[in-house]
Amino acid sequence: MTRLTEYSSYADAQTFFSSEKLWELFEGDRQRLNIAYECVDRHAASNHTAVIVIRADGADEVISYQELSQRSAQVAHFLQARGVQPGDRVAVMLEPSLAFYASIFGIIKAGAIAVPLFTLFGPDGLRLRLQDCAPALLITISAKIDIVDTSMRPHSVLADAAFIASLDQYPTSFAANTLAEDYAIFQYTSGTTRELPEAVRHKHRSIVTLMVAALYGTGLRPGDRYMCPSSPAWGHGLWHGTLAPMALGLTIGAFAGKFDAGTLLRGLQDHQFTNISAAATHYRMMKNSGVAQRYRYALNKMSFTGEPIDSATEEFIEQTFGLRVCSMYGTTEIGVILVSYPGAQDFPVKHGSLGKAIPGAQVQVQDAHSKPCPPGVTGDLMVWRKGQWLATKDLARTDADGYFYHGGRADDVIISAGWTMSAVEIEDAILKHPDVKEAAAIGVPDALRGQAVKAFVVSSRQGDDLFVKEIQELVRAGLSQHEYPRQIEFTTELPKTPAGKVHRKKLREAHAAQTALTAAP
Repeated sequence: MTRLTEYSSYADAQTFFSSEKLWELFEGDRQRLNIAYECVDRHAASNHTAVIVIRADGADEVISYQELSQRSAQVAHFLQARGVQPGDRVAVMLEPSLAFYASIFGIIKAGAIAVPLFTLFGPDGLRLRLQDCAPALLITISAKIDIVDTSMRPHSVLADAAFIASLDQYPTSFAANTLAEDYAIFQYTSGTTRELPEAVRHKHRSIVTLMVAALYGTGLRPGDRYMCPSSPAWGHGLWHGTLAPMALGLTIGAFAGKFDAGTLLRGLQDHQFTNISAAATHYRMMKNSGVAQRYRYALNKMSFTGEPIDSATEEFIEQTFGLRVCSMYGTTEIGVILVSYPGAQDFPVKHGSLGKAIPGAQVQVQDAHSKPCPPGVTGDLMVWRKGQWLATKDLARTDADGYFYHGGRADDVIISAGWTMSAVEIEDAILKHPDVKEAAAIGVPDALRGQAVKAFVVSSRQGDDLFVKEIQELVRAGLSQHEYPRQIEFTTELPKTPAGKVHRKKLREAHAAQTALTAAP
């Protein structure tokens, strides 16, 4: 029996993929399945390294599958002793560590529902999520307990050294017993505290469909040493960075603490990671760090997600790592649908492209009348699901070879004097300036044009008139005469979602507030 993990080419992916063959990657079946068993316990006998945590402050932490299997079993027994029942929610607000992974997998083993929470949430963000999921317990650290609502503190557990030591009273094995249709994880997407996103509810069987993205989006194969620096509190870091590779028994890398590109680059060298998937922001920070040339790398596959990657960063990646970085596109609601098949020698990776559809998927760019757009024409990106076309809420175009290209979020389109412009393309042009570290473009009200382009620029250089003119001329030359930013604001940082995407909505809100304040008598 040939498994999907034994194929690596694009042609084989189109020929041999089937949903039935995804199930062959697991020991569970359509009736009974447990994510923790599939990701941890069945690999415990090997004693291979499960997780390497690269720490921003302190020594790196190495955790074996055997240790994680035993500690997560002890957590499952601990939860039962605390009265946690199958189906109860248990929230975890911890940085990547033995305590984090043991807690998440212990919760799932016990048949409860794990709710990972971002460690940088403030009191309001945390309170709203806890109120929404109503957990039986919250597992966190003493440094965070002060922001926990007083009503939740009696139901909080501090995952310190004493807690880990206390687990020794419990057995080191636990027989997980869940249905494939049981819920395993509730996960919140990024959003503001005033606009709480609904938790996405994942069942145990979600691990099976996840493997499509793992095989063709991040290119995971047996033997990979795989790094994902995204926080496991979010979809990319948890599903693509943790669960999928561990289901294949791979050694994974995680990053704990305030992100530092130099520390990550050092970790890539020291631990000889061969495959990395990161946010576009991570790669830009690697470029801006100026230290990438200090290290030697073993990487042979690289992918990114979250938002398009600019051409200057793409060039940096090729020069530094000798590889073309592969896009992986999807949304929380619909999953991954466009990939660039990392590791497939017969799939040319095109600059700026989102790649092509995952095996078996139908993806189209459609016009306002739901008709397919010809190559080169921007329209709504749609995916065929359950007998209907579903909107991704993104814009895109295709080329003559069937590759897809991102055109920005539908609400990020800028229409000025009748011209439709892409914020993504404008930002890419600005980022070609050697003194620009980050850039974001939005449309702002303009009495003459309806909207004008405003750019927010992060740079260590003084934002004087000469710098403004250089940026504007660069965009004119690179795109067209009408697409340059008529307004440029220099700032020390850009607002981002917890997943690392530039938060253009906050920029629009800040501009509106600033305009209202200026106009006030």
